Amino acid sequence: KKRNKGLSANQKLVMQFAVAGAFLFALYSISPDFARTAVRIPFTDTSIELGVSYYIFSLFFIVFVVNSVNITDGIDGLAGSVTFIISVFYAICAMFLDGILPQPMMSVYGSLAGALIGFLCYNIYPARVFMGDTGSLFLGGAVVAAAYWLNNPLIIVIGGLIYILEALSVVIQVSWYKLTHKRVFKMAPLHHHFEMCGWKENAIVITAVCITTLLSVLSYFGI
Repeated sequence: KKRNKGLSANQKLVMQFAVAGAFLFALYSISPDFARTAVRIPFTDTSIELGVSYYIFSLFFIVFVVNSVNITDGIDGLAGSVTFIISVFYAICAMFLDGILPQPMMSVYGSLAGALIGFLCYNIYPARVFMGDTGSLFLGGAVVAAAYWLNNPLIIVIGGLIYILEALSVVIQVSWYKLTHKRVFKMAPLHHHFEMCGWKENAIVITAVCITTLLSVLSYFGI
């Protein structure tokens, strides 16, 4: 009997682009404020006008961030802990930046942060419960969606730098190996590189949480 291994990587990717497109269409339909085609640069009053290319950029950007969170979910507690901090950041933005992020978002991301606390009780090392692709892809969608609600999608690149570095480490490792047959990192994603350097899982997670906390505070002033 043939074993059902679920969706293939390509099938997942197609569905991710479809959901990203549906999300952008929904935003466009909700309010003219989300019909802008310019990308804001955090910490400045500058925006880069992309025209129709904005939607192409957004499709790829959303899918990239979603998969970056998925890649981050490689050791116990890492993705959940980092996303907990990001969720608290968004809840605080909704609380204090009235008119920029809708007030109901405070409840949404506050609830997500609370749910992650409960989940992390069983997911920190040594983990007894795992989120899998379903959980990590959902978290990825949640963190990038709020960035678009803020009309400042690039803010997630700062606050969620850990996600971005994890994904870029894979891109760099694969690309460099194909070009030179040599590796930049001992192992990719980045958290596995640190493991092979002798770091304990909890040390990696705590470091990532501290970095994300500092960057989230910084991001608050860049909105």
